[in-house]
Amino acid sequence: MKNNPNKLWIFVLALGWLFDFLFWEKNLGVNFAIFATTSLVTVFYLLLSNGLHPNRFSLVLIPLFGFFAAVTFIRAEPMTTFLACTFTLLVMTLLAVTYLGGRWVQYTFADYLGKSLQLFGSMITRPIIFITDVRKDQAEAGIQPAKTNIWPVVRGIVIALPVVAIFASLLSSADVVFGQQLENFINWFSLDDLPELIFRLVYIIFIGYALAGVVLHSAAQSMDEKLSAEDKPIIPPFLGSVEAAIVLGSVLALFTAFVVIQFQYFFGGSTNIHIDGYTYAEYARRGFGELVTVAFFSLLMLLTLSGITKRETEIQRRIFSGLGVAVVALVLVMLFSAFKRLGLYEEAYGFSRLRTYTHIFLIWIGLFLIVTIVLEILHRERMFAFAMLVASLGFAASLPILNVDAFIVEKNIQREIHVLANDSTNLDTQYFLDLSDDAVPVLVSAYQTSTLSDSIRERIGASLACINYNRVLDNQELTWQSFHLAAYSADKALASIRNDLNEYKINNNNYPVEVTTPAGNQIPCSTSYFD
Repeated sequence: MKNNPNKLWIFVLALGWLFDFLFWEKNLGVNFAIFATTSLVTVFYLLLSNGLHPNRFSLVLIPLFGFFAAVTFIRAEPMTTFLACTFTLLVMTLLAVTYLGGRWVQYTFADYLGKSLQLFGSMITRPIIFITDVRKDQAEAGIQPAKTNIWPVVRGIVIALPVVAIFASLLSSADVVFGQQLENFINWFSLDDLPELIFRLVYIIFIGYALAGVVLHSAAQSMDEKLSAEDKPIIPPFLGSVEAAIVLGSVLALFTAFVVIQFQYFFGGSTNIHIDGYTYAEYARRGFGELVTVAFFSLLMLLTLSGITKRETEIQRRIFSGLGVAVVALVLVMLFSAFKRLGLYEEAYGFSRLRTYTHIFLIWIGLFLIVTIVLEILHRERMFAFAMLVASLGFAASLPILNVDAFIVEKNIQREIHVLANDSTNLDTQYFLDLSDDAVPVLVSAYQTSTLSDSIRERIGASLACINYNRVLDNQELTWQSFHLAAYSADKALASIRNDLNEYKINNNNYPVEVTTPAGNQIPCSTSYFD
């Protein structure tokens, strides 16, 4: 890379300009995926052109990158989009720190943290070091940097300006379109916009500088020659096996007592819903957060003890593993109870985003706990970090695959039809107004279902009328950089029932805005909150 340093700077500064072109005053859409993909391709090109080939295990990360990058303009649900952007950047970070070595599967928590900090440090310092090394190498080779006299350039510009101005004035008079374009070009250099232009130029340079650091780090520090705790642990085990056994045994006894005492209604569901006077909601909600917290800290305790406990004999290892497995097994039982309680709450009150997130999270943390048991039995403690990474990736990938907002609409309507099975609806269609464009096609599909009761169909139609009104009210000309597949699908779905929506009359003279249904009912276009 030192043989042609200008190539590096041209490409990274071009990426900085591309960022400005794609994102300045633009909404999030296809621009994120385009910039991320272009950046990845550019970095690969720069490294490959210098004879630096990626490890085949590093290439496994590319499909993950493609999946999460695509999700950013396919799904509009906020948490899904946030996780997609986050994991796209995470996968790019992993590619940068393990490009040559490919040992990211063997990373411990310390490796993930340490290598991320090294990459951040490289983004700050490596471009400066690179410039210094290039100048030093040129000096040792006897290559003198070219000295440029800028005064001839300045004099040429001063002479050219009045000449160009005269010809431009004449050409503007000759062609109105050319004159307008010339005026727009001159206005672009308006002094009123000068602070903005300076700011944009600064962050373009900053982004290019940081990306140069990423490229240089991948070229020089991604070999993974030595991982943390590979030869010896960072913190040598110092806790005796007896002490660890006492801690695990005490926790195991506590968890066993909790499960035994509460077993009478642990899995009792609605048959024991009024124990001690609890309402349905109180039973479903009470203790849910505490059980999840217990699961988290139990796992943290087990991982910590696994790292600091001395297990010098086979008997000590078996005792520790046995107690650890028993603790995790009881935690799984409590998690199953929490999952069942959540199911009762969903059955009684329907799905929301928070409940859906939690539902999926419990599944993945349960799978992670099972893998933890297996790794502990096999004495593969180094794989804990990788297992957690896989669980995190699985959770983040589950949200767009499920399509959270569409899932909420579908399940709540199904619950209204099949569980309540009457014409008086309790369906909270106003909550649908809080959902993203992902929900609109499913709402339209439900509205067009002939088997839907009139009352439910009317409320869904009112929600769609409110959504359509808000979209028209917020209508703005979006550039292609902000194209989003979810918004396109929502517009197409609403267009298919445009004639039906015209029968719903919007009254915006008062607040909140109301919609009058074809049956004469008035429904507010305001959202209601429930968690």
